[in-house]
Amino acid sequence: MAALAAVLVALAGGLATRTDAWYRRLRVPAWKPPDWAFGPVWTVIFLLTTIAAVMVWNADPDPAARGVLLAAYAVNGLLNIAWSVLFFRFRRPDWALAEVAALWLSIAVLVLVTGRVATAAGLLNLPYLAWVSVAACLNLRIVRLNAPFGEPA
Repeated sequence: MAALAAVLVALAGGLATRTDAWYRRLRVPAWKPPDWAFGPVWTVIFLLTTIAAVMVWNADPDPAARGVLLAAYAVNGLLNIAWSVLFFRFRRPDWALAEVAALWLSIAVLVLVTGRVATAAGLLNLPYLAWVSVAACLNLRIVRLNAPFGEPA
């Protein structure tokens, strides 16, 4: 079930992501990772987070703890998808920048919720936190290099 949820979140985020002419016109910092790197990195992140979720699910059969685990992953999945929608579909990197703070916090919650049950599970979520930290910095630079966004008033 965890693998299916991870695939659905990855699929939804992937479908929301468009590297079209608008995206290619954005000014980006020189340190931006190449576009081809995002797929493999996200694949590893989703794999690690799924393993962490399964580890914790199996280690703590308490229904309340499992409910917290499911809620943390559900919120995180929605925020993960929302970032792609805001950035790529709505073409609002400025809104995505505000949203990435909530996404980052939701990952920190995953680290804590999984780490309290199994230290290894918490550690498996750290690459996700690191990658979204880099993505947040990249998002900030894109906003600064390209603002304003949206239709003129």
